[in-house]
Amino acid sequence: MCGCFVSKLEEFSGGERGFGGLGGGGGSMADKQDQKLRDAEKWIKKADKLTKLSFTRWAADWAEATPLYEQAGLAYKQAKMFEKAKHCFEKAATGQERLSSQWTAAKHLETAGGLAKELETWPEVADLYKRASELYMFCGKPQPAADALVRGAKAIEDAVPDEAIRMYLDSCSYLEDDGREQMAFDTYRAATSLYIKQQRYGDAATMLLRWGQAADKCKAVQSQCKAYVSAILVYLYNQDLKAAEQCYNDCSQIDAFLNSEQNQLAEKVLQAYRDSDGDEVQYIIKSSKTLPHLDHMIVRLAKQLPVGGLKPDLSTSNDDVDDNDLT
Repeated sequence: MCGCFVSKLEEFSGGERGFGGLGGGGGSMADKQDQKLRDAEKWIKKADKLTKLSFTRWAADWAEATPLYEQAGLAYKQAKMFEKAKHCFEKAATGQERLSSQWTAAKHLETAGGLAKELETWPEVADLYKRASELYMFCGKPQPAADALVRGAKAIEDAVPDEAIRMYLDSCSYLEDDGREQMAFDTYRAATSLYIKQQRYGDAATMLLRWGQAADKCKAVQSQCKAYVSAILVYLYNQDLKAAEQCYNDCSQIDAFLNSEQNQLAEKVLQAYRDSDGDEVQYIIKSSKTLPHLDHMIVRLAKQLPVGGLKPDLSTSNDDVDDNDLT
């Protein structure tokens, strides 16, 4: 009778394993993962052998080796073994480039850049995305080249902001040179935001003026006017009234801005500054129907005006503003 019970128990346990029960299912998945990693090691060894020159191998066989690196990279990426995965995708990129498939090589370099981000090796992240961008440009594709730089910049902007800004600027240049200024609007915004986070207000204003000029070229009048008044407000926040006045005078030479509601806002605020009337500055900012339509980062700065020389009582106007949150 005991033997019959044991037999039935074994039959039941075996049935659970057969239908993916708690004991067998988990082990099976782990076994599959382990097998993939063992296969990945074999693929890398074979690929390395195919690409290493020797007395018996005078030319690397990238056609056969590249898919092996790609398969191994995917296996390591799924296993979250980021260092090994990154190495494989860099090798795969080299292979695709040797096979004259620069587009695919660029994709692999972007994947490697994403893996480098997981490893927090920030200079390597920037380098990989830059190399990807160069390959897209080699293919005659400035838009993907610019997008790759933006993705790289976003990945590193908290850790290496100066390098991120350079990448944003290069991205804008690619699109400007190709006559696609409107496609760069989000990048102008990202660069401006990062400048403000770094408290580089003069650079932020310069970036906004560049955005305005780009908007002028593609007849985006609203974006142009918003960029110009934003630059003026940033100069004021930076306590540079002279630069704000000069910016206003220069921008007002453009009919689109001269006749805009954004111009009216700038003129009213500047007049209040000329009158040294801090209360009037605050009133204009609070009551403006134009200001809320500007980018959030600019609105936050404007709500803190005036700063510096006028020195009004700001206690009631800034209750809902975090001075450190300018994004």
